[in-house]
Amino acid sequence: MNRFVLNETSYHGAGAIAAIADEVKARNFKKVFVASDPDLIKFGVTKKVLDVLDNAAIEYSVFSEIKPNPTIENVQAGVEAFKACGADCIVAIGGGSSMDTAKAIGIIITNPEFADVRSLEGVAPTKNKCVPVIAVPTTAGTAAEVTINYVITDAEKNRKMVCVDVHDIPVVAVVDPDMMATMPKGLTAATGMDALTHAIEGYITKGAWALSDMFHIEAIRIIAASLRGAVNNEKEGRDGMALGQYVAGMGFSNVGLGIVHSMAHPLGALYDTPHGVANAIILPTVMEYNAPATGDKYKYIAAAMGVEGTENMTVEEYRKAAIDAVKKLSADVGIPADLKDIVKPEDVAFLAQSAYDDACRPGNPRETSVEEITALYNSLL
Repeated sequence: MNRFVLNETSYHGAGAIAAIADEVKARNFKKVFVASDPDLIKFGVTKKVLDVLDNAAIEYSVFSEIKPNPTIENVQAGVEAFKACGADCIVAIGGGSSMDTAKAIGIIITNPEFADVRSLEGVAPTKNKCVPVIAVPTTAGTAAEVTINYVITDAEKNRKMVCVDVHDIPVVAVVDPDMMATMPKGLTAATGMDALTHAIEGYITKGAWALSDMFHIEAIRIIAASLRGAVNNEKEGRDGMALGQYVAGMGFSNVGLGIVHSMAHPLGALYDTPHGVANAIILPTVMEYNAPATGDKYKYIAAAMGVEGTENMTVEEYRKAAIDAVKKLSADVGIPADLKDIVKPEDVAFLAQSAYDDACRPGNPRETSVEEITALYNSLL
């Protein structure tokens, strides 16, 4: 049996944020808890949504104690702020950091027995849906607005906790490319490669099946055709990435990922490496490692990436073509080719064990070990 969980409602397209006021009123919410990060507030991105709330005379309170890799302490502060302000719903504005923090806050408010944030790691047996979340992404990558996952950093232990819970999915997703238009090139590239990693890992993960494959292969096609343009701030590219990352999220949220994410997570926890950058660097190497366990799927990945003539290629040829196409896209958008400037060799043992223990690792199509993950890290140094 396969389960598929998606938002109740989603809005797509330029100007979609106008629907936030309608949703708040239709659902009879009285006060909104706005979760957003300091930079989005500083640069006026959050204000676009606050103006929608102001114009509709909707009361709100803003919480912005959110780091790029949100911590247990961020979540705890948010829980206390939510309790103090008397809100009954959350509008999360930002990338994965804001939306992940909002999910954790919402889960703890309605499931107070999980007040210890560490207790949410893995698949926590929560009983109640989280506080209703309306998610407004400002990056085209994480797809947190449509997933049942969130990631919180345990700074004390230098590790990221992957939390999976059907009760945390936002009730409404508002995917407005205008909210993403101010992303700088580097962030656009990193989040876009994160979305591509979601699509490729979701397509080859152990849990993949016909419905998820449909989403993932289309997401690969859209992202491959859109990311270069998005990095150049072309409207067509921005629009494409807003859709492509969401489509990827619809898939991987329901079937899992693999060791690209397992290996990227500890880099974010230990070095604060941007998640998309870590994924992009690791992805081609892990694709090569996983190739023997992927059947003919790399043929379809290569074709979706824009490679011609895949129907006449041998298995070895189309697998290489898929990996090369990913490398080319990553290089074209300015992602580094290795981890030399990120990873300290003396940390590899810790990183490998953390990656093996990560919740994404069991979904990898090829069985692995701490030793093999260690070798993968070392090959990128």
